[in-house]
Amino acid sequence: MTDLPIHDVLPDLLAALRAGSNAVLVAPPGAGKTTAVAPALLDEPWCDGQILLLAPRRLAARAAAERIAELMGEQPGGTVGYATRMDSRQSARTRILVLTEGIFVRRIQDDPELSGVSAVLFDEVHERSLDSDFGLALALDAQGALRPDLRIMPMSATLDGARFAALLDGAPVIESEGRIQPLELRHIGRSTEKRIEDEMAAAIRRALTEEAEGDVLAFLPGVAEIERTAERLEGASVEIHKLHGSLEPAAQRAAIRPSREGRRKVILATSIAETSLTIDGVRIVVDSGLARRPRYDRAAGVTRLVTERASQAAAIQRAGRAARQRPGVAYRLWETAATAGMPPFDPPEILESDLSSLLLDSALWGVSDPAGLRWLDSPPVAAIAEARKRLTALDALDADGRITAHGKALARLPVEPRIGHMLVRAGDRGLADVAADVAVLLGERGVGGQDIDLSHRRTRWQRENGKRADAARTMAKRWARLVAAQARPANGKGEHAVGLCLALAFPDRVAKRRSADGADWASVGGRGFRLDPLSPLTREDWLAVGAVQGGAAGARIISAAPLSEADVLALFGDRIAEHRTVRFRSDTGGVEALRERRLGAVRISSGFDDLPEPDAVAAALLEGVRQGGLDLLPWSEAARSLRIRADFAGVEVLSDETLIATLDEWLPPLLTGRRRLSDIDRSQLSGVLEGLIGWDGKQQVDRLAPPEFRSPAGSSHEIDYAAEGGPRVELRAQALFGLTEHPVVGSQHIPLVLSLTSPAGRPIQTTRDLPGFWAGSWNAVAKEMRGRYPRHPWPEDPAGAAATLRTKRSDARAKP
Repeated sequence: MTDLPIHDVLPDLLAALRAGSNAVLVAPPGAGKTTAVAPALLDEPWCDGQILLLAPRRLAARAAAERIAELMGEQPGGTVGYATRMDSRQSARTRILVLTEGIFVRRIQDDPELSGVSAVLFDEVHERSLDSDFGLALALDAQGALRPDLRIMPMSATLDGARFAALLDGAPVIESEGRIQPLELRHIGRSTEKRIEDEMAAAIRRALTEEAEGDVLAFLPGVAEIERTAERLEGASVEIHKLHGSLEPAAQRAAIRPSREGRRKVILATSIAETSLTIDGVRIVVDSGLARRPRYDRAAGVTRLVTERASQAAAIQRAGRAARQRPGVAYRLWETAATAGMPPFDPPEILESDLSSLLLDSALWGVSDPAGLRWLDSPPVAAIAEARKRLTALDALDADGRITAHGKALARLPVEPRIGHMLVRAGDRGLADVAADVAVLLGERGVGGQDIDLSHRRTRWQRENGKRADAARTMAKRWARLVAAQARPANGKGEHAVGLCLALAFPDRVAKRRSADGADWASVGGRGFRLDPLSPLTREDWLAVGAVQGGAAGARIISAAPLSEADVLALFGDRIAEHRTVRFRSDTGGVEALRERRLGAVRISSGFDDLPEPDAVAAALLEGVRQGGLDLLPWSEAARSLRIRADFAGVEVLSDETLIATLDEWLPPLLTGRRRLSDIDRSQLSGVLEGLIGWDGKQQVDRLAPPEFRSPAGSSHEIDYAAEGGPRVELRAQALFGLTEHPVVGSQHIPLVLSLTSPAGRPIQTTRDLPGFWAGSWNAVAKEMRGRYPRHPWPEDPAGAAATLRTKRSDARAKP
């Protein structure tokens, strides 16, 4: 076996595992920990069983097993084997089994003692996947209660050794310095206005020109960017390979192995290539600085892929791929100073993920509260509460948080609880085969194409050839068999069988079209979805939505299948509720009563309600006044005047603020039997005001804000307290003769605005100072008025004249 840096610390590592059950290994990239440690343990006296080597991804697991077997002169399936969700090579002779973290969780759940297992090695634990954290928690729990002899060792290039050592009861930390190869970093930046694939293609061509030898490993955020970059590199005199989780194993192997023709290679990869495997021949890395990661949107209840800046730790890992075997160079599409603005590390999945599977698996393990296990970072309380609510709705947990029989059935399935629920419930309907196909299509991108309609993808997949399509069909058959014992006979010929299964998995994502063009959809869970207007699914009325991408306000549908309303009623008839709503219509001043049938936030049918509940009608009218204001009520003129006068007098009981604040006390009795505010009896409204203000209050208002002004001539004139400029009275000038003081109102003695008119009622003067008017401009006004109205008195001294509303002749007759 090739001499590797890890060999220098293997004696210390072996000694630590002989002295105790746990150890922590820190080794830089390329040190050889993945390929060398497990074989070194085989001959240890305590190792008489299997060694389980956990890898974070299927590609890494398969590649590690193939590399270890090659170094031992064997083929996978002998001493060294592997097990992933879609592929397995192992036998009775297998001593080293490389498996994904999710497969390990299933295995330890089925066999808590890990019979026949001597050691569990957790590789690349710095990635902090949910399955890795949970698998380690279960292994430590099993070690403490059942298997004190079980060896447990986390391994990584960048892990926080001290934290893991503390979690493992002070386990020794073994560190390998590794073999340091020179690495040159070239920060070349990029234009944010250009597409990332254009910038990456240009950077790759530059690297191939500037570096005369070595293969190129280029990191892009996702499959779509890889495909577009590959298109832009067509014609380059190099082999172009793609590397991501959706590829068939043969294509993945071709990407990580040297070219058979000895040509230079360009490998376009997602973050799948950051760690775990060494790619022979690579000495150039081109890093976009971007990553696409799953982020759980707790408000929306969905996990969505988000393109974001890679972390500093990821950038270091990526650059290190160029110098694993010889000096290398890394081209970075950002400026040097921008590195400091990148997040230091990728956050642990346990802090950002949907924890439904974790909670269900914990309950299956016998722990109703995951906080009882040992974690590097404890699962958030809010996320656990949300997961418990969802699992209870799926009948997987009972009201006390204990796992139910249905929950055990779900936990035994190698899928998340929603998908497991779909498999079991679809099996009850004779749709187990369809549900298994749907589960595979949801989990395996690219199988059956990229069509949004999962029904079409399923049909296309059934005709596909190739190892990946065959492996996916094998997995679907295996999942269908897992529920076959309880399933009804197959009945998967229905027109909407795929949609029915999707609806069982995601009942909150069942959606109804709400726009004529089919682009906008309303879901049962209350979210709005957007559909590509060119999709044939826009013609449907109902969809079962499997996956969405984007923000909570208008997530884009990326997989769905059609449903009929009859399907919806058959599946969720017991959840459909009748809603009777009464709402106030400001345009009519009345109420509109509707009767609706709703499934969650989706309205199935609606119509007018001829017999609404009287209390609901009264409440709607009351709320209408509360929102629209008191002017909506049919006040009489006397009532309006009283309120205005009370406001002027400072009597707050009839103010807008007080009446609105006490609305629930005085208005409801007036609403009995009414459908419109205009139907309220005006006299009753006036009576309410009089009752509220009381006798004392009325006296105060009359004293400070009298309704009328009594002139010296004996005439009464209404005072307009709402007039602009203050309380106003309109009357003839002759009615004020003999008045030497200006009339005032209110506690502040506010002068009345006197609007003086001619005998014909035409305005001649407005004044707040009557004595000043008599002494000033009266002469000019009187002179003009004598010509127009000669029969009426226009004395030189109005302050000393007698007030009168009669002509001079009528006054003369009236004298004795």
